[in-house]
Amino acid sequence: MPNQIVLVEQKRDWHKDYPNVQVVAAKNYISDPQYFKLKDAKIINLCRSYRYLSIGYYCSLLAEARKHKIIPTVKTIINLSTKSIYSLNIEDLDVEVHKILDKAANGKSRTEHEIHISFGTCDQPEFSELARQLFEMFPCPLLRVEFELDGKWNIASIKSFGLHHLEDYQRAFFINSFQAYAKKRWYQPRTKKANRFDLAILHNPKEVLPPSDARTLKKFIQIGKKSGINVELIEKRDYSSLLEYDGLFIRETTQIDHYTYRFSRRAEKEGMAVIDDPESIVKCTNKVYLSELLNAHHIPILRTLILKKSDLENLNQIESQIQYPVVLKIPDSSFSRGVFKATTSQELLQIANDLFEDSDLILAQEFMFTEFDWRIGVLNRKPLFACLYFMSKKHWQIVKRTASGHYEGGIFKTIPIEAVPAEVINIALKGANLIGNGLYGVDLKQVGNKVYIIEINDNPNIDAGVEDQIAGDALYQAVIDEFIRRIELLKSRQ
Repeated sequence: MPNQIVLVEQKRDWHKDYPNVQVVAAKNYISDPQYFKLKDAKIINLCRSYRYLSIGYYCSLLAEARKHKIIPTVKTIINLSTKSIYSLNIEDLDVEVHKILDKAANGKSRTEHEIHISFGTCDQPEFSELARQLFEMFPCPLLRVEFELDGKWNIASIKSFGLHHLEDYQRAFFINSFQAYAKKRWYQPRTKKANRFDLAILHNPKEVLPPSDARTLKKFIQIGKKSGINVELIEKRDYSSLLEYDGLFIRETTQIDHYTYRFSRRAEKEGMAVIDDPESIVKCTNKVYLSELLNAHHIPILRTLILKKSDLENLNQIESQIQYPVVLKIPDSSFSRGVFKATTSQELLQIANDLFEDSDLILAQEFMFTEFDWRIGVLNRKPLFACLYFMSKKHWQIVKRTASGHYEGGIFKTIPIEAVPAEVINIALKGANLIGNGLYGVDLKQVGNKVYIIEINDNPNIDAGVEDQIAGDALYQAVIDEFIRRIELLKSRQ
């Protein structure tokens, strides 16, 4: 029997009349070592908010890193914040619901209606079937669904809400639905199947530091054509035509609260072969998750502390664990943005307080200077390329951002896979394989015989004349072949 835990931000949110279950404060779940080690746990996250980078968000994120079953997942949280995913015509879901809403509005001049869903059940029985469908799309404990009449009924919003917003008359409804859900098994929905044979590459021609430049994208098109795949470049504006393809390759910097994630999620949902897949984006984008994940599997990383704002009140505790200089990061930093170095207590406090304006958690990491970092490209659990990225001139990072907003990078050296130290390859593969079977760039530092993972990127750079310097066209062919394999596998399951 799995350990079932309910997470709340305030213990008083779990009313005395609610079922007698194990209730844990969210802050304790994040920081108490006993929950890090807990096995076979089933977590119901009932925090007041799942806002991006909030305590509720981190509870779901870290639960996944700890291999705990969690509702809602981070993917669900993000999807709920993406209106384009749920802004559907009611007639697309259920004709009967349209009639029910018409009846509710009849003679009352109502143009709005609201329902509440608790673990897939509705407090208005006539909406039971719709509640079940919406809960399958967005598995979240408590949902508020708003409809609006604008010629025809539409879903205006689907939002989560906290226990503390339940009215007295709704408590019995919540108790019954909670008890019924707690007894069920948790399933993952299956994706649809693809049925076409074209590959879309999502890119942004205006991006300053894209993961692939124009020459590289042209190479993918050429190699794809030789292999019988029609490769086309698409942009943000092509979202509506995404389903014309049976594969999606994202060559634009991915972010959670961004259309790159929406493209990825839609592609996966429709059964397309997709790199980067949504789960890889979620896992790689957040360094708090990566830190816990790698630690949990005893993979060496630079010493890292996950800090809450209250931790700054005990600065000595931080300084006793990491010596200066200390690198401070926001969880979803990229290309040296949101990454700072503090050399004194005063700098640490100033930088940390600034970062806490945007995130409930930040990372403090030991600083280890090396002349270069390793980057091992991994595709479908196998090494694809190896590069040495040297530090930018007179700077402590590979990429230096100037005061004018421009970027300066260090030199590089591409290395044959067989010439890379075995331990570098071994650690890189162990880390990447924890994320999935997609395309990853694992950044590592090597000091003597010791190798440490810095981070794992879900859309690593592949640029003509750099990462392909050793493999040449074979690198592009490997990526195209992987898409062919995935597409054919999907077709075989139809």
